[in-house]
Amino acid sequence: MKVEDVVTNLIKDVIEENNYILDSVEYVYEDGNNFLRVVIDKNGIIDIDDCVVVSKLINPILDDNDPISDNYILDVCSKEKGCE
Repeated sequence: MKVEDVVTNLIKDVIEENNYILDSVEYVYEDGNNFLRVVIDKNGIIDIDDCVVVSKLINPILDDNDPISDNYILDVCSKEKGCE
């Protein structure tokens, strides 16, 4: 099973329970770093505060389950504005 699928299975429910939509999960290597990119959406405008909320929701789940053995940067971003 791909990392993205494992992570999706771990975080999807908690994201949806908090009225967000999980758009996609990517695990990519860019500029010398691994990124776990979680793209979210919701009914309405997503702002930086929403990204922080979702990050705080999923971080403990990822820490407890440790689905990625490498060091990585968690990047939660919106579907509208994209990720940087």
